[in-house]
Amino acid sequence: MDSQKITSLWSHLHWLSVLDQQGSYTAAAARLGVSKAAVSQRIAELERAARVPLVQRTTRSVRLTEAGQRLVDDTRASFDQIAQSFEQVRDLAEQPSGLIRVTAPVALARQQLMPLLTEFLRLHPLVRIELDMADRLRSLASEGFDLAIRHTDRAPDTHVAWALCDTASVLVATRAYVRRMGVPKVPSDLERHNCLHYPRSQDTPVWSFMPVKSGTGQESFNVPVRGSLAANNSEALREAALAGAGIALLPDFSAQASLRKGQLVQVLADWHVDGGFGRHVFAIRPYAPHVPRAVSALVAHMRQGLSQGFAVALTT
Repeated sequence: MDSQKITSLWSHLHWLSVLDQQGSYTAAAARLGVSKAAVSQRIAELERAARVPLVQRTTRSVRLTEAGQRLVDDTRASFDQIAQSFEQVRDLAEQPSGLIRVTAPVALARQQLMPLLTEFLRLHPLVRIELDMADRLRSLASEGFDLAIRHTDRAPDTHVAWALCDTASVLVATRAYVRRMGVPKVPSDLERHNCLHYPRSQDTPVWSFMPVKSGTGQESFNVPVRGSLAANNSEALREAALAGAGIALLPDFSAQASLRKGQLVQVLADWHVDGGFGRHVFAIRPYAPHVPRAVSALVAHMRQGLSQGFAVALTT
């Protein structure tokens, strides 16, 4: 095959690598912004030119043949270098531009990130943001995300991470609830309360406590808790607490507005509590030698906007 013919197939090779990443024609088409039929046609053209099957098709997914996988593996570094070079050239523009695909937890995105993202878009009209709100962890590389916002204790060592702010967990309830059921004085009092929690496993949930002030004679310990509601979303737990259903453990960013308004009060404020929520908010992206200007600008904007954290004047 002459060099001109091979050059005409470069985009076909790129689409084959995307198909390998996504695992289906539908997902690859969505990632490329084209129709499923267009992807299928390009792959068929590439197979005719190669004269060997490159894809094994099943009813649910696709897998590359040995020949197809070899093509993808041998060309991946070249395409990555082309993408990096293009990003570097595009960043020579005076203003950040282009699409940023971001994934973030639902509650954090709705309550804290959306005002920052809309302000960023106002400041940078050439940027577009595609926000995926999901509590499950996403694979950044395979799903094509530029940035992930994570609420965790520690950022993964395999990625580039920027610390945006610290965060803490708080126990909250309505005044009506604590008047009716009593104010917990020590963590062990929670065993007599309806505790609304985030399910982390099938085991009995355990909240860990450490005194805020050292030298008080109080010790750190764990308290098994039980309650009528477990929900894997802090907004749902907050709404249950607002309805007077019990004492909820929430990240401070979910409790912040309701505490400020006096709708909820903090209980056991003399104790640090850990029930599975992270202590830091990070912006994370796959490692690459070059960070697009739009991404670095967005990270800086979020870091500035979240620099004060989520602390509020808590009412007891």
